[in-house]
Amino acid sequence: MAALGGIFAGIIGVIIVLIIVLLIAVMTMYNGLVKARLNCEEAFSTMDVYMKKRFDLIPNLVETVKGYAKHEAETLIKVTAVRNAGHSSMDMQSMAENEKQAAGAIQQIFALSEQYPDLKANNNFQELMAQMRKIEEDIAQSRKYYNAVVKQYNTKIQSVPSNLIAGMFRFDKKEMFEVEDAAERKNVKISF
Repeated sequence: MAALGGIFAGIIGVIIVLIIVLLIAVMTMYNGLVKARLNCEEAFSTMDVYMKKRFDLIPNLVETVKGYAKHEAETLIKVTAVRNAGHSSMDMQSMAENEKQAAGAIQQIFALSEQYPDLKANNNFQELMAQMRKIEEDIAQSRKYYNAVVKQYNTKIQSVPSNLIAGMFRFDKKEMFEVEDAAERKNVKISF
């Protein structure tokens, strides 16, 4: 009887150890998923900050161009309208749409500057364009970072066994930031 009690105690001990190991594994996976989700949110916020900087720079560019291209009012009104539409809330769909419109508006400003050599030579305009190039580089880098952390997160929530924990605690798949406009995917022709 004592031997049977010892075996029973050993089995209960093993079961308790297995339960503890299982709980630790679940907590570790859950914490990893939370960390990955927070990384996605942080990356999205970083991208949002750079896009907001771009939106804040557009009025300065428009004012500089106005002095040189008074008869280009229609183009400048469109660019200003894109800027005045505001920087949308933290929504991927809205951000992608605003991004597309802002990129088109900036291209219009670049096109106008090509028509006015005096504008291109203006120090204020050159400084604003340098800032815009830097912001565009920052936006590109933040997109890469965002997509990288979203990929890691989506991989975690779809991989076994963490997908079980992700399903239980409703960790949803995140969208990548993608270029929708086919024109943006084409190579840019640069001539000197």
